[in-house]
Amino acid sequence: MSMTADNIEHVISYWVMFQAFHSPALGGFAVISHWMPYLLFSLHAGALADRYDCRKLIQVSQGLFMLASVAWGALFLTGTLRMWHAVVILLIHGGAGVVSAPASQLIIQDMVPSEDLPSAIRLYASSRQLAILLGPGVGGALMLLLGPAWGLLANVFIYLPLTILLMRIPYRGHVEHDTRRRRRSFGFAEALDVIANARTEPRIMTMIVLAGVTSFFVGNAFQAQMPEYAHYFGTDETGIWYSVLLAANAAGAVVGVLLLESANVLRPGVRTAIVCAGLWAVSMALFPTARNYQVAVALLILAGVFNIAFASIAQTIVQTLAPATVRGSIVGLFNTALLGLRAGSGLTVGVLGAFVGVRVSLVLSALMVALIVLALFAREARFQSRRATTALTAERHSP
Repeated sequence: MSMTADNIEHVISYWVMFQAFHSPALGGFAVISHWMPYLLFSLHAGALADRYDCRKLIQVSQGLFMLASVAWGALFLTGTLRMWHAVVILLIHGGAGVVSAPASQLIIQDMVPSEDLPSAIRLYASSRQLAILLGPGVGGALMLLLGPAWGLLANVFIYLPLTILLMRIPYRGHVEHDTRRRRRSFGFAEALDVIANARTEPRIMTMIVLAGVTSFFVGNAFQAQMPEYAHYFGTDETGIWYSVLLAANAAGAVVGVLLLESANVLRPGVRTAIVCAGLWAVSMALFPTARNYQVAVALLILAGVFNIAFASIAQTIVQTLAPATVRGSIVGLFNTALLGLRAGSGLTVGVLGAFVGVRVSLVLSALMVALIVLALFAREARFQSRRATTALTAERHSP
């Protein structure tokens, strides 16, 4: 519900901003303000999750989200919205997301036994995709029924159930609840320590690199270019096929979660994550070359399935292998790669697309991901061979 409220705010506020300012620059800033906080502050948010009660951090995030909705609603209602207001509210909204991300991931790990963690992470990830599907529909309905201003003020109440639930559950996000040793400053030296900790476990670094590569080169920048792809696939006066294209990736992710939960066919290993990322890259490279809407939608659904598979497996590996004392910080580093580097996809898909066309830019970017994924797969095969040799040698020399 909370993530749906987040998407409702995007739908209504973006529409009103367009009506009020007709500013492409402000629209671009809206995207940057959403992802840049993850790039700049995910490590710090992870360090906070290591030291403090994760319930409180999520509640702070919820408060910031509600403040943004109230501010939008009040300014729309009074007709006093100015561009600088929009910039400030967008920054508040972006900050709210980064504060809660590591805390939400850690509190889930506190809730479930380790053998259920992959399933819990998949289900949590699916809630984001469901919110992407539901947000536009609910947001549009609120605009029609109540108008933009009252729709956003009503949206505040959708954030309340999670906020209240967090007052009632016992989980704090730490298996060890003594946080006194975590209360120290976090600066550049501490950030380097987190990276050094991550580098001691090659599997964690492989997942961070994999997340960063997929986000930087492709990310979700193709969503912003969807009108161009829809134009290439053919005229659609009703807009139905365009709407289906927008929803197909998220629908594929939900389908992927249902398949993984019911069939339990994929083991959460490094090789599995790499293979799924490679299949996602191939699907994304084929999507802009499709000749019609039906093939394009099928490819986006496949891409959604493979995306949720590799992202959830990668997150499981990182959370499971990270040392407990710096787990939040390492999760923050992972979020920097998975979410923060999406800002770069605006260059690789969007800016490059201005020169060579968005179809070609997406194909090139996705193929670059595929090539790097192949290199990671070869590297992991070598590491796995070494680990097997070391284990065999140790077994032979054991008494």
